[in-house]
Amino acid sequence: MIIDAVSVFPEMFEPVMSTSILGRARRAGLFEFHAHDLRDWTHDRHRTVDDEPYGGGQGMLMKVEPLTEAIEAIAAEGPRPHVVFFTPCGSPFCQATAERLATYERILLVCGRYEGMDERAYAFADERISIGDYVLTGGELPAMVVADAVIRLLPGALGDEMSNRDESFSTEDDGGLLEYAQYTRPAVFRDMAVPDILLSGDHAKVDAYRRADAIERTCRWRPDLIDAASLTPEERDRARTLIERYHVRQTSETE
Repeated sequence: MIIDAVSVFPEMFEPVMSTSILGRARRAGLFEFHAHDLRDWTHDRHRTVDDEPYGGGQGMLMKVEPLTEAIEAIAAEGPRPHVVFFTPCGSPFCQATAERLATYERILLVCGRYEGMDERAYAFADERISIGDYVLTGGELPAMVVADAVIRLLPGALGDEMSNRDESFSTEDDGGLLEYAQYTRPAVFRDMAVPDILLSGDHAKVDAYRRADAIERTCRWRPDLIDAASLTPEERDRARTLIERYHVRQTSETE
C-alpha cells in the first residue's frame, strides 16, 4: 500500500510513521508513506496557501489552486490514489471504514488548516471523513488516526494474523463488540484477583467466558453497538436483559 499526505506541516508525520508497529511495518516494506508540503504548489515568493473568505468572516481559508495542483501532481505519480478529505461534514470514521480503506492500493490524505478550505477543493475528494464531533487545529491528526487504523490491518503488520480480528469493533462474523477484559501477572493485586477460569487452562471455557464478557461489557458501556453486532438468538436475548439491567432499570431508579 502507498499512503500520501499533503499538508502545510508535513514534518508532523514522520515521528508517528517511523515508530512502533507503524515503523516496523514501514521498514518491512508493507507500506510506503510520503508527506508532501502543500507550499510546493504555490507560485508567489511568500508561498501563500490561504486567503480571506469572500463575504467576510473570521479566519482564513485554504486556497483552491495549490490544493488542486498538489492532488493532480501527486496522483500523476504512480497508481491513482483514493483521495480523502477531512471535514466536519464527512462520514464518521469507524472500523468498517478502516477495513475498506485498507483494500486500496493507494490513498491520499488531504489535511486542511485554518478556518477550512475553499469549497471548490472538495470536488477532488473521493471521500470525506470526520473522526469526531469536535474541532482540531488541522487535518494532520485525523490523517494519522486514519493511517494508523488502516496500516495495522495490513497483512503482517501486527505479526499475529488474529490480532486485528479479536478486537473491539471488529467486523468479522462474530465481531461488533467491545473486546473482553484482559489480565496479566500478578494473579492477585491488592485483593483484586484474575478470574479463575482464565487460569484454568481450559481453552474452550476461556473462549466462552471471553465471549460472554465481551457481550456484557458492550451492553454496559456501548449499548449502541448491540443492534449491529453479530449475535446468536440466545446471545441477543441475554444482551436485552443486560441492557435493561444496566440502563433501563438504573434510569428508572434515578428518576
